[in-house]
Amino acid sequence: MKQNYICTTCGVQYAASEGYPVEICKICDEDRQYVKPSGQQWTTLDALQKDHHNQLRTVEPNLTGLSTVPSFTIGQRPLLIQTPEGNVLWDCITLIDDDTVAALNTLGGVDAIAISHPHFYDTMVEWSEAFHDAPIYLHRDNAPWVMRPDQRIVYWDTEIFPLLPDITLIRCGGHFPGSSVLHWSAGADGKGVLMTGDTIMVVTDTRWVTFMYSYPNSIPLNRTAVERIVAAVEPFEFDRLYSGWWEKVTQTDAKNAVKRSAERYIKAISD
Repeated sequence: MKQNYICTTCGVQYAASEGYPVEICKICDEDRQYVKPSGQQWTTLDALQKDHHNQLRTVEPNLTGLSTVPSFTIGQRPLLIQTPEGNVLWDCITLIDDDTVAALNTLGGVDAIAISHPHFYDTMVEWSEAFHDAPIYLHRDNAPWVMRPDQRIVYWDTEIFPLLPDITLIRCGGHFPGSSVLHWSAGADGKGVLMTGDTIMVVTDTRWVTFMYSYPNSIPLNRTAVERIVAAVEPFEFDRLYSGWWEKVTQTDAKNAVKRSAERYIKAISD
């Protein structure tokens, strides 16, 4: 019987296969991720649903975060953005179940899915199917890392992609060639919000952010890549910045935080 196996390290689901799809997960077997010392392990969505559940939390008006309990893989927190023109799920997690679908449907459901980079692709096809085949927007430069191809995936290949009147996808590169961020102009009481996955990562001192090629292996980006990221978001106004985890939030003056963090970062790697 064919199964859609899921890597237990990165949470990415593969196309259906009768046995494990590959010996080592292609997402994990490179410098930006890692294979556990215990070796490659797989699970399925059915198995995950037996001992995990999702929790939802209001982040700000018209913005809801969700995460899996107990934490699974890298523990990211996607965001549901509610707009008059439709709801967008930014980034993804592996677990989806009936309770999660019902909870999100009370908020208007999911009309579109947009994902920053391959480490968050997870069970994106399952999510699309659960919400009436919602289109999945990915930058074409990241297509080689799609482990479960599907007709619901919409590849965009420009530097800026207007998804809805107040939601724009921006290709920044850096972490992956097609690493992207989402700008929500109506967020933060109209001051603008930037959602970054880990293309731009809020650090422990949340007044600052950082930029990395590989977070688990502590490999920095070079100056050119960092300057490209800053230039990509420069045309957009944003007062608040959300990275991909609950605590990773810059609450005010976020655009300036990106600029001065880049200056600090470039000085550090140059010296």
